[in-house]
Amino acid sequence: MRSVEGAIVGAGTVTDPETLKASIDAGAEFIVSPGLTDRLGSAAVSAGIPYLPGIANAGDIMRGLDLGLTHFKFFPAATSGGLPALKALAAPFHQCQFCPTGGITLDSASDWLGFGPVLCVGGSWVVGQVASGGAPDALAIEAAARAAAALERG
Repeated sequence: MRSVEGAIVGAGTVTDPETLKASIDAGAEFIVSPGLTDRLGSAAVSAGIPYLPGIANAGDIMRGLDLGLTHFKFFPAATSGGLPALKALAAPFHQCQFCPTGGITLDSASDWLGFGPVLCVGGSWVVGQVASGGAPDALAIEAAARAAAALERG
């Protein structure tokens, strides 16, 4: 794996313990999953790697808390009730912090970041759409990443 000074490399869309292990073996320093299962959560906790499982309801958060987790990916954020839903979920789980993803845009990111339990947001707008067989537009990605880095907490 190439090194970029200051970069922390993680693996996303990890859905099972086998992919978790392969990601760790490849050098991932953190893991993100779209959901939380007991099997995957237990494997991530046992591996001792920072793990951000996807949640969409109180039961998911409680399952994570049972595993000793307090940081979660709220996914898919826009279709799971948006910011009002996350505010309702966060109220009884004051010890938790969240990274909403799924439908977040550059225009809506500041609203999410203005809610205290939100540590960060994730958004595919940074990379944008790549045509089938095409190469990503590096300049557009750089510009979008700079815009995202300049976001202010609401």
